[in-house]
Amino acid sequence: MQVLLADDHTLVRAGVRKILEAQPGVSVVAEVADGDTALRTLGEREVDVLVLDLTMPGRDSFEVLQRAKELRPELKVLVLTMHADPEYVVRAVQAGADGYLLKDSAVDDLVAGIEAVAAGRAYYSPAVQRTLSEMARGRSGAPRALDVLTDREREVLRLVAQGHTTREIAARLEISVRTVESHRANLMRKLDLRSVARLTQFAIREGLVEPP
Repeated sequence: MQVLLADDHTLVRAGVRKILEAQPGVSVVAEVADGDTALRTLGEREVDVLVLDLTMPGRDSFEVLQRAKELRPELKVLVLTMHADPEYVVRAVQAGADGYLLKDSAVDDLVAGIEAVAAGRAYYSPAVQRTLSEMARGRSGAPRALDVLTDREREVLRLVAQGHTTREIAARLEISVRTVESHRANLMRKLDLRSVARLTQFAIREGLVEPP
């Protein structure tokens, strides 16, 4: 597994590298201290997982996250941050984060987080899980489940719910079939819905499409 570390704190990167490289099969291919360098490195190196801090100098890290997922839909991104605020969690998940880990639990949870997102599963610190659970239940004042989707994911969801095939969606949006498949997998993971039928029911309930 090839990992890219993006954090502007040298000590944090050193600690994360030490933890990860003690694991068989894990290799840290590069360390960077800002978002632009992270995106450039993704274009130059084979990377399976990006470990991303949310408060680096230069380009906004949420923009870096979204851009990274647009460039490499198959890339897994594990956010590693000190911010547990719901606003940060929602924005990160909306931008495409596969996992969200707080730095104060990194020593205990980092390896599990990396392995989970690399295997296509979501991974969140306990405090973050509570935020997402409340959001999914639609508690008063909490964002709707729809709010965690990117604009492109909403587009794909709408077309899926309208009955279009993967190839038709790819042609309409002028993206590859593989990218459509990645967006659909992300939709199922974020919304915890495991079939096209359930995605369609969700889209109807949220008003994205008209009932048949």
